[in-house]
Amino acid sequence: MKGKDKKKGKTELIKMENFLKNENSLKVDDKIEKNTKTFDKIMFLYTVAGKEVVSKLEIIQQEFKLFYDYDVIDSIKTRIKSVDSIINKMKTKDLELTYQDMIENINDIAGVRVICPLKKDVFSIINLIRQMPNIRVIKEKDYITKPKRSGYSSYHLIVEVPVNVLHKIIYVKVEIQIRTMAMDFWASLEHKMIYKPQTEISKSASRELVSCARAIYRLDNKL
Repeated sequence: MKGKDKKKGKTELIKMENFLKNENSLKVDDKIEKNTKTFDKIMFLYTVAGKEVVSKLEIIQQEFKLFYDYDVIDSIKTRIKSVDSIINKMKTKDLELTYQDMIENINDIAGVRVICPLKKDVFSIINLIRQMPNIRVIKEKDYITKPKRSGYSSYHLIVEVPVNVLHKIIYVKVEIQIRTMAMDFWASLEHKMIYKPQTEISKSASRELVSCARAIYRLDNKL
């Protein structure tokens, strides 16, 4: 009996898409549809994964404050991508609008943004994330060393986070964006200008944004 109970309680390591295929109540080949049990269950997994990342980062934030009297992280924000944003991104990528394609190809459904005071702090946090037990870094994009043409600057990590559900450990993808306070100010300004309703950004305004981004880049390098 003890051996059977032990076997029954054993957790399994499994990728999210494989877990969903094995759950009869979750049909990953179905079309994406909000306000359904399948959609809610999948979003629950992404929500928990985002919270797991935030929890680990908050421990680092508190550790530096307590032991070194230093704010290595200024703030941490999290969000879950809306179903409309998910579908629009999938259409842009010419994907089938199924849960299967969503899980396999959309990596930023769960997003965490980390704002650091200085550039050196950004790379400190990146190194600490790489060393986190059970966190798998599967993709990195360094827009700090090589900013985008628009001037956007940040460091992106796609990680797989273990989530414990139904005696199984499921790895769920989360995007982590790490940037300085100056970079975040510029990114917020760019977002408001570009996505402002019924407004088309002019070439001169675009050049000003790039110029501001370069000034911020120089400032971050001096600090």
